[in-house]
Amino acid sequence: MFIRNCWYVIAWDHEVPADGLFTRTVIGDPVLLFRRADGTIVALEDRCCHRHAPLSRGRKEGECVRCGYHGLKFDARGACIEAPGLDTLPAKARVRTYPVAVKNKWVFVWMGNPALAGTESLPDNFSCDHQDWNYLPGYLHYGTNYLLIADNLLDFSHLSYVHEKTLGGSTAIAQARPTIEKVPYGIRVTRRVPNVPPPGYYRRMGSFDGNLDRWFIYDFLLPGTLLMHSGGRPTGDAPGDMSRAVRLHSCQTLTPETESTTHYFFQQSHLVAQGDASIAQIIYDALVVAFHEDREMITAQARNIALDPQAPMVPLAMDAALAQFRRLVTEAIAAERTTAEATQATDPAPA
Repeated sequence: MFIRNCWYVIAWDHEVPADGLFTRTVIGDPVLLFRRADGTIVALEDRCCHRHAPLSRGRKEGECVRCGYHGLKFDARGACIEAPGLDTLPAKARVRTYPVAVKNKWVFVWMGNPALAGTESLPDNFSCDHQDWNYLPGYLHYGTNYLLIADNLLDFSHLSYVHEKTLGGSTAIAQARPTIEKVPYGIRVTRRVPNVPPPGYYRRMGSFDGNLDRWFIYDFLLPGTLLMHSGGRPTGDAPGDMSRAVRLHSCQTLTPETESTTHYFFQQSHLVAQGDASIAQIIYDALVVAFHEDREMITAQARNIALDPQAPMVPLAMDAALAQFRRLVTEAIAAERTTAEATQATDPAPA
């Protein structure tokens, strides 16, 4: 089960071509994206209403798409406006449309009730499109349920072990106890790690002759977005002195493809004043190595779970953030179900 009344990232803006078709599955629904003449993005169900062939196997014609199987043509509203050999078309000859929002180079689709698609719940992914921040965009595909990946992101103690030689570098990260607080649509996790060696890629962003005080402060928001300020400054620098600090901002989001597969969009930005384009490449390369480490561990974990789904896990204190987030997901799904049942109960019976 998934939350439906929410915004999911379906693509980076650059992935959707100016004059072509793009498709990606979101929470089990195949979604087709294409652009109007003015560049705005349209989202249709990628399933022809006739014989259910993917519309993405067809072609874009102006601001319409033609099915590549039997030639039905659909406009940006999802209505079939032409079917070869037919003079009239049934009213049901249409495909579903989805609300779309583009914010700071992330393309979002709303998978639930279109009437509820307000943009106030869009995450503040500011560093994805800000003159002061630089990054390279990333994408990974996981063969696991998205909640296992969310668990990983909500407990950074794994940095000390999964990423011992990449992002982590010290068992002190696992020893540091995070604080957790509620924020709108999610939780905020703060972890401060004093007096630890800098990770390798930090050394390309500053000259450090000793240890750093590091920090990780992030909001983890429904349905699965991490927005994080992180960095480090030389241990012993005066309180508030950020002149030698490394400062980073990361935007990462999980979009379930199916119950067992996930889209993972990510970036980690550095301040433009703190390095040239080569730094963005160095950070990106470090992230890709580390995120492959995560994927290997989580995939192995998923295989073990699949062997005995009922085997109990022993909860530990380090699970506090992930337990709170999973509770929020469960509550959101239950609230949608209750609303749907109430709506069905009050709808008049068909004549």
